[in-house]
Parts: sequence; C-alpha cells; structure tokens
Amino acid sequence: MNQHTNTITFRYATKPDTPLILHFIKELAQYENLLHEVVATEDNLKEWIFDKEKAEVIFLMEDEKEVGFALFFHNFSTFLGRAGLYLEDLFVLPQYRGKGYGKLLLSKLAQIAIERNCGRLEWWCLDWNKPSIDFYLSLGAQAMDEWTTYRITGNTLQTLASESLTHANSQS
Repeated sequence: MNQHTNTITFRYATKPDTPLILHFIKELAQYENLLHEVVATEDNLKEWIFDKEKAEVIFLMEDEKEVGFALFFHNFSTFLGRAGLYLEDLFVLPQYRGKGYGKLLLSKLAQIAIERNCGRLEWWCLDWNKPSIDFYLSLGAQAMDEWTTYRITGNTLQTLASESLTHANSQS
C-alpha cells in the first residue's frame, strides 16, 4: 500500500501575496465574528507590510498550497531590554485543522524569535475562544491575567493627538 505523506514547508510572503494575505485576514475575522471590522485593503497591506516593512507574514504550506498563515512584527520590552515578536494573526484554514499546523506555525515563530535573539513571543486571544485558549495553555503559554488591554482609535485618537498639538503650540 502506497501511503501519501504531505510535504510541509514555510515561506515568507512577498508583495504578490497581498490578495492571499487579505483573504486569510478575512477568514480569521469571519471565524472571530468580526468581519464587519475589517477595513484593510490590498493597497494598505502592501504599503505597511512590504513598503514600510512594519509586519511580516509567513505561510504554512501543505504540498505547496498555503493552508495557514501568521502575521507578526517586532515589539520591545523595556524590562528585558530587547525586542520580542508579537503575533497579530494566526489562522489555519478549517479543512486543514486538527493536523498540528497551528502548533507548527507557533513553533516556526518561536524559531524566528530565537534566531533574532528576541526575549519573548506574545499574542492576544479573545476571551470566548476556549479551543484556542486550551491549545495555547497546552503549549505552556501563560495568560497575562494581571494586564488589561486598552485601545484608542478613530475620532478618539484624532482628539487625543490634537490635544498634544494644542499643548505644544501653547508652550511656544
């Protein structure tokens, strides 16, 4: 009996992959019931990921087909005095789940963090996403329960920025 073994590889995304990156982002947003919040376009993904190099994307490939992705970037820990990797998105297409591909993607990110001498790898997870939480805990990840995430966007961000400018101008 001839048994087929899938070939698993990783590759970094390139600019022509931008439509595929957006597809994966939308698939993840659909899973998280947040598709209505996706305003990213191919043009701004090209600008921020490839032109400004503010993030990176790796694909997990099964037999040369992209079946999972991770989007990440460097952050910095003042306490450690060195950079870390922040995982913004990790997603495996539904039909490829249960094969250990999520763990392989995280393992690849850990390898990248070690190669770059980063002090840590971190990410957020939605509180309701019990399957992912259980998975992360099984890998030895620690929930940062003593921290609360804060966010300022949109008009609030604009207002706060203008207060800084107003204060700076009044000091001149």
